[in-house]
Amino acid sequence: MKPLGYKPESAHDIFKSDVFRREAHPLDPFFTPGNIAMIGATENPGSVGRTTMWNLMSTPFGGAIFPVNPKRQSVLGIKAYPTVKDIPAEVSLAVITTPAKFIPGIIRECGEAGIKAAVVISAGFKEAGEEGKRLERELLAEAAHANMRIIGPNCLGVMIPPSGLNATFASCMARPGNVGFLSQSGALCTAVLDWSMREMVGFSAFMSLGSMADVGWGDLIYYLGNDPKTRSILIYMESVGDARSFLSAAREVAMNKPIIVIKAGRTAAGSKAAASHTGSLTGSDDVLDVAFMRSGVLRVNNISDLFYMAEVLAKQPRPKGPRLTILTNAGGPGVLAADSLLLGKGELADISEQTIAELNSFLPGAWSHSNPIDILGDAEPERYAKALEVAAKDPNSDGMLVILTPQAMTDATQTAEHLKPYAKLGDKPVLASWMGGTDVAAGEQILNNAGIPTYAYPDTAARLFNYMWRYASNVNALYETPRYGDSNESADRDGAKAIIDRVRAAGRTILTEHESKQILAAYGIPTLPSAIATTADDAVAAASGMGYPVVLKIHSETITHKTDVGGVILNLKDEAAVRAAFDSIRDSVTAKAGAEHFGGVNVQPFAKLDGYEVIIGSSIDPQFGPVMLFGMGGQLVEVFKDRSLALPPLNTTLARRLMERTKIFTALKGVRGRKPVDIAALEQLLVRFSLLVVDQPWISEIDINPLIASPDRLLALDARVVLHDPATAESELPRPAIRPYPVQYEGAWTMKNGDPVTIRPIRPEDEPMMVKFHEALSERTVYQRYLQMLNLSQRIAHERLTRICFIDYARQMAIVAEREVPGTSEKQIIAVGRLQGITGATESEFAVVVADEYQKTGLGTELLRRLIEIGKAEGVKVITADILAENSAMQKVSEKLGFKLIREPGDPVVSARLEL
Repeated sequence: MKPLGYKPESAHDIFKSDVFRREAHPLDPFFTPGNIAMIGATENPGSVGRTTMWNLMSTPFGGAIFPVNPKRQSVLGIKAYPTVKDIPAEVSLAVITTPAKFIPGIIRECGEAGIKAAVVISAGFKEAGEEGKRLERELLAEAAHANMRIIGPNCLGVMIPPSGLNATFASCMARPGNVGFLSQSGALCTAVLDWSMREMVGFSAFMSLGSMADVGWGDLIYYLGNDPKTRSILIYMESVGDARSFLSAAREVAMNKPIIVIKAGRTAAGSKAAASHTGSLTGSDDVLDVAFMRSGVLRVNNISDLFYMAEVLAKQPRPKGPRLTILTNAGGPGVLAADSLLLGKGELADISEQTIAELNSFLPGAWSHSNPIDILGDAEPERYAKALEVAAKDPNSDGMLVILTPQAMTDATQTAEHLKPYAKLGDKPVLASWMGGTDVAAGEQILNNAGIPTYAYPDTAARLFNYMWRYASNVNALYETPRYGDSNESADRDGAKAIIDRVRAAGRTILTEHESKQILAAYGIPTLPSAIATTADDAVAAASGMGYPVVLKIHSETITHKTDVGGVILNLKDEAAVRAAFDSIRDSVTAKAGAEHFGGVNVQPFAKLDGYEVIIGSSIDPQFGPVMLFGMGGQLVEVFKDRSLALPPLNTTLARRLMERTKIFTALKGVRGRKPVDIAALEQLLVRFSLLVVDQPWISEIDINPLIASPDRLLALDARVVLHDPATAESELPRPAIRPYPVQYEGAWTMKNGDPVTIRPIRPEDEPMMVKFHEALSERTVYQRYLQMLNLSQRIAHERLTRICFIDYARQMAIVAEREVPGTSEKQIIAVGRLQGITGATESEFAVVVADEYQKTGLGTELLRRLIEIGKAEGVKVITADILAENSAMQKVSEKLGFKLIREPGDPVVSARLEL
């Protein structure tokens, strides 16, 4: 319950309707265990069991240790027990180091003893071959039966320095700090641990996940995201595991805490080694980059940058863009920094005329008069400080890098002292490179203590600035409000599915071009009319009906690349040409593929369009499921390889970002006097294509090549669709890594006053309507919803509304009631209902708010009824809410729908609870 004085810390807290008390979390035993059972504890020198037992004993964590070893009376002076069932106290965490073959049975015993979590350090599971895979399946089955969570197997273990827990076989205990470090590699953990002791880096959590049979990235990112001791999350990754869980958690946490990843396996050889190490598929590295971008995660390329970025993002603000101003007392280091910046796709800031004039007023005449700003080797501390102050005010700059080289007249220490006041420059980060050794060490320490991250080499600092703006760009892109489109309403999902079902019933996996274009047309993607002709006479009749000139293409249920078999002839201007083309295609296909592959021809109008050829497609990645492609199309698509990737589904903003990452996009915007194509229409087409991809899971591959994009129209000239193997079980079909819009929760309803409304899940495009919705709420309604007063500026702040509208359908569900405004084409949101915590949650919290004008129309009851149905469909066990005692209307609605109300004397809040 929330007392009346409770004030959420941020708009994020308001959005989440966080309860004042913290509910127990299934991962709590890994972070704050009570008693621990050390299964496999031994006194054998050098063994994992002895080292882990010693580490548990050496750093008190607030609980007792119970060694389990049926062959010993005691281990390291502590009484041992034959099995976990014999332990005379409640145990919350088991740490297991026994051989793999015994572990499924041990997990069963742990479950029977009521233990809810285990760290399995032992190796010998899926990374060891088929027998190991069988053991891992048994381990997971036993854990699921007991409702246990497992970290590992094949891992170093878990350290939680703030609480003193060291359940690892590492050589020392990590320092307490605010960095959460997660790694699949135990060996890398030990190397990082050794480095961190030398560099005085501390951790809030230091965890080795190993093969991630159960607990994965998503679980721990989400947990650390809510951990007040953790300020940043660093990850060494070999495989993604559950892609949807990872992306869902990362997207929610990255806005508030940096998530920085180094991913092994960029090369083919590295990817193979990573797969061998973890026994997991690694997928495409390009797709992984796209996934990180989509979720706000920053990817770095070396281990030192993991920690550099954690430091710089903790000390300095995120830059607004890629433009860096470099201030230096030597030309060479400035050039090195500029090269590093530009090679990383950053930009040198253009110095404004006003800034140049101000610098001219006090700098020597020989200064560089450009960026890098070389203030010369005799620069004294005052010159450095004044130049930084002036340059930082330039609106063309997004960040500052100050470089110092220790020349004879340079005072590195005093220069650092003079720069301390500029450690915080509003929204512009300040980085420094104090080059040298002992001569600059004191200055380095002054700058670092002041909050200005300082590096030995300027190219390192420039590289980190590039990471900073890229991270900021990724996070900001998560919550850009897209334009509204009608993609969901216009899609004929059932029509497309019927075509796919007919093809599958026929035992085919390849759709003909005609069928493929019917699929596109079902999603509003424009295609040319076409007719199937099995004889030359039929082809002539079809051509005459369409009007000349026409195109003939092979019609085949087996051939997808038509030009490879001579299956396309263009610009046929009369009957004779059509007959000749029909015979030519038939003969060519017969010679190159076989007569059985010729099923006739597809007759289409010859569209001579003055436009650009682009390709739009989708294929399956082993980790992330469907992945979309956009780029330069035509026959040379594989030669130029100008393409970018994205994870569906898309909105208009994401569609624009997909196009912007290609070279062809520059041409699409208009070059050399050519008119631009309709970019907004192309965005909508990409959104519709992405819906097709996520709506039709039987599609394995689909591409439109080419799609003609001209100023006047967009037209799919050719299309190819390939289905998954018919033997694939529907439950095994790849799913999108990002849960798509849940169209199944849409529906019409009529209020008591007779007005129709549409009740549907919220969408990112709804932000403008949500602004108007909040503007219309009375203070009384606001107070009853949030249990406190929030002014209008708080309620309609972009950061808050984006979090309300840009929800992750895998973690929560929000539905809105939408009505058409009479006499206009506008729509209006008049009510919102929310169910917080749906995936993997046993308990979810609901909230409903109805615009004052539409209260007492039955709308609140209907929204709550639908939230209950959604909860059931999503596997939620209990739905709760906190309702003000004076809000009798919502209490009555809740009771009517089966909620039990819990009232305590003097409590201003009534608790509602419904078991599903």
